[in-house]
Amino acid sequence: MDANTAQSRRTPLLDDTTFRDAMGHFVTGVTVVTTMRDGVPLGATVSAFSSLSMDPPMLLVCLNRTSETGCAIEEVGDFTVNLLSDAQSDLAMRFASRSSAKFDGVALASPPGDHPVLSGALGWVRCKVVDTSYGGTHRILIARAVAADVAGGEPLTYYRGGFGDFTPWGNVRDRVGA
Repeated sequence: MDANTAQSRRTPLLDDTTFRDAMGHFVTGVTVVTTMRDGVPLGATVSAFSSLSMDPPMLLVCLNRTSETGCAIEEVGDFTVNLLSDAQSDLAMRFASRSSAKFDGVALASPPGDHPVLSGALGWVRCKVVDTSYGGTHRILIARAVAADVAGGEPLTYYRGGFGDFTPWGNVRDRVGA
């Protein structure tokens, strides 16, 4: 048997279920990414979010290629990341849906016509897209942060398919004496 035949008969090292399970064991924060297109607010729940650089201040978010919000952001070039608090799991579920009424009855802390900032969020970061890439099923938006604010509180977390809260142990620097 040649090497190609042997390779084609092997069971894959990683199947979809195992990969999903492994990634589910990584705790993430939960955000709602919002934008405005033609005066219409759009938003989507995103847990694939990360700080990228401090100089300049940059971050990245990943949205499914089929996301209306992601398509709008690519078109308009800017967005706001709302960092959800542990009291906002209902908003995380609402913005994870494909409903056209995501903003109905949602309290906003932003002026009308501006990118929606969700009331009660831990904070927000306003961003300008500097690059877009694609990986598998997702659009990867690399953006420069242009404004931000924080309100405080505790974050909403996502772990193994469910939401939870975070119990702080204190500042890491205090623990290691740095």
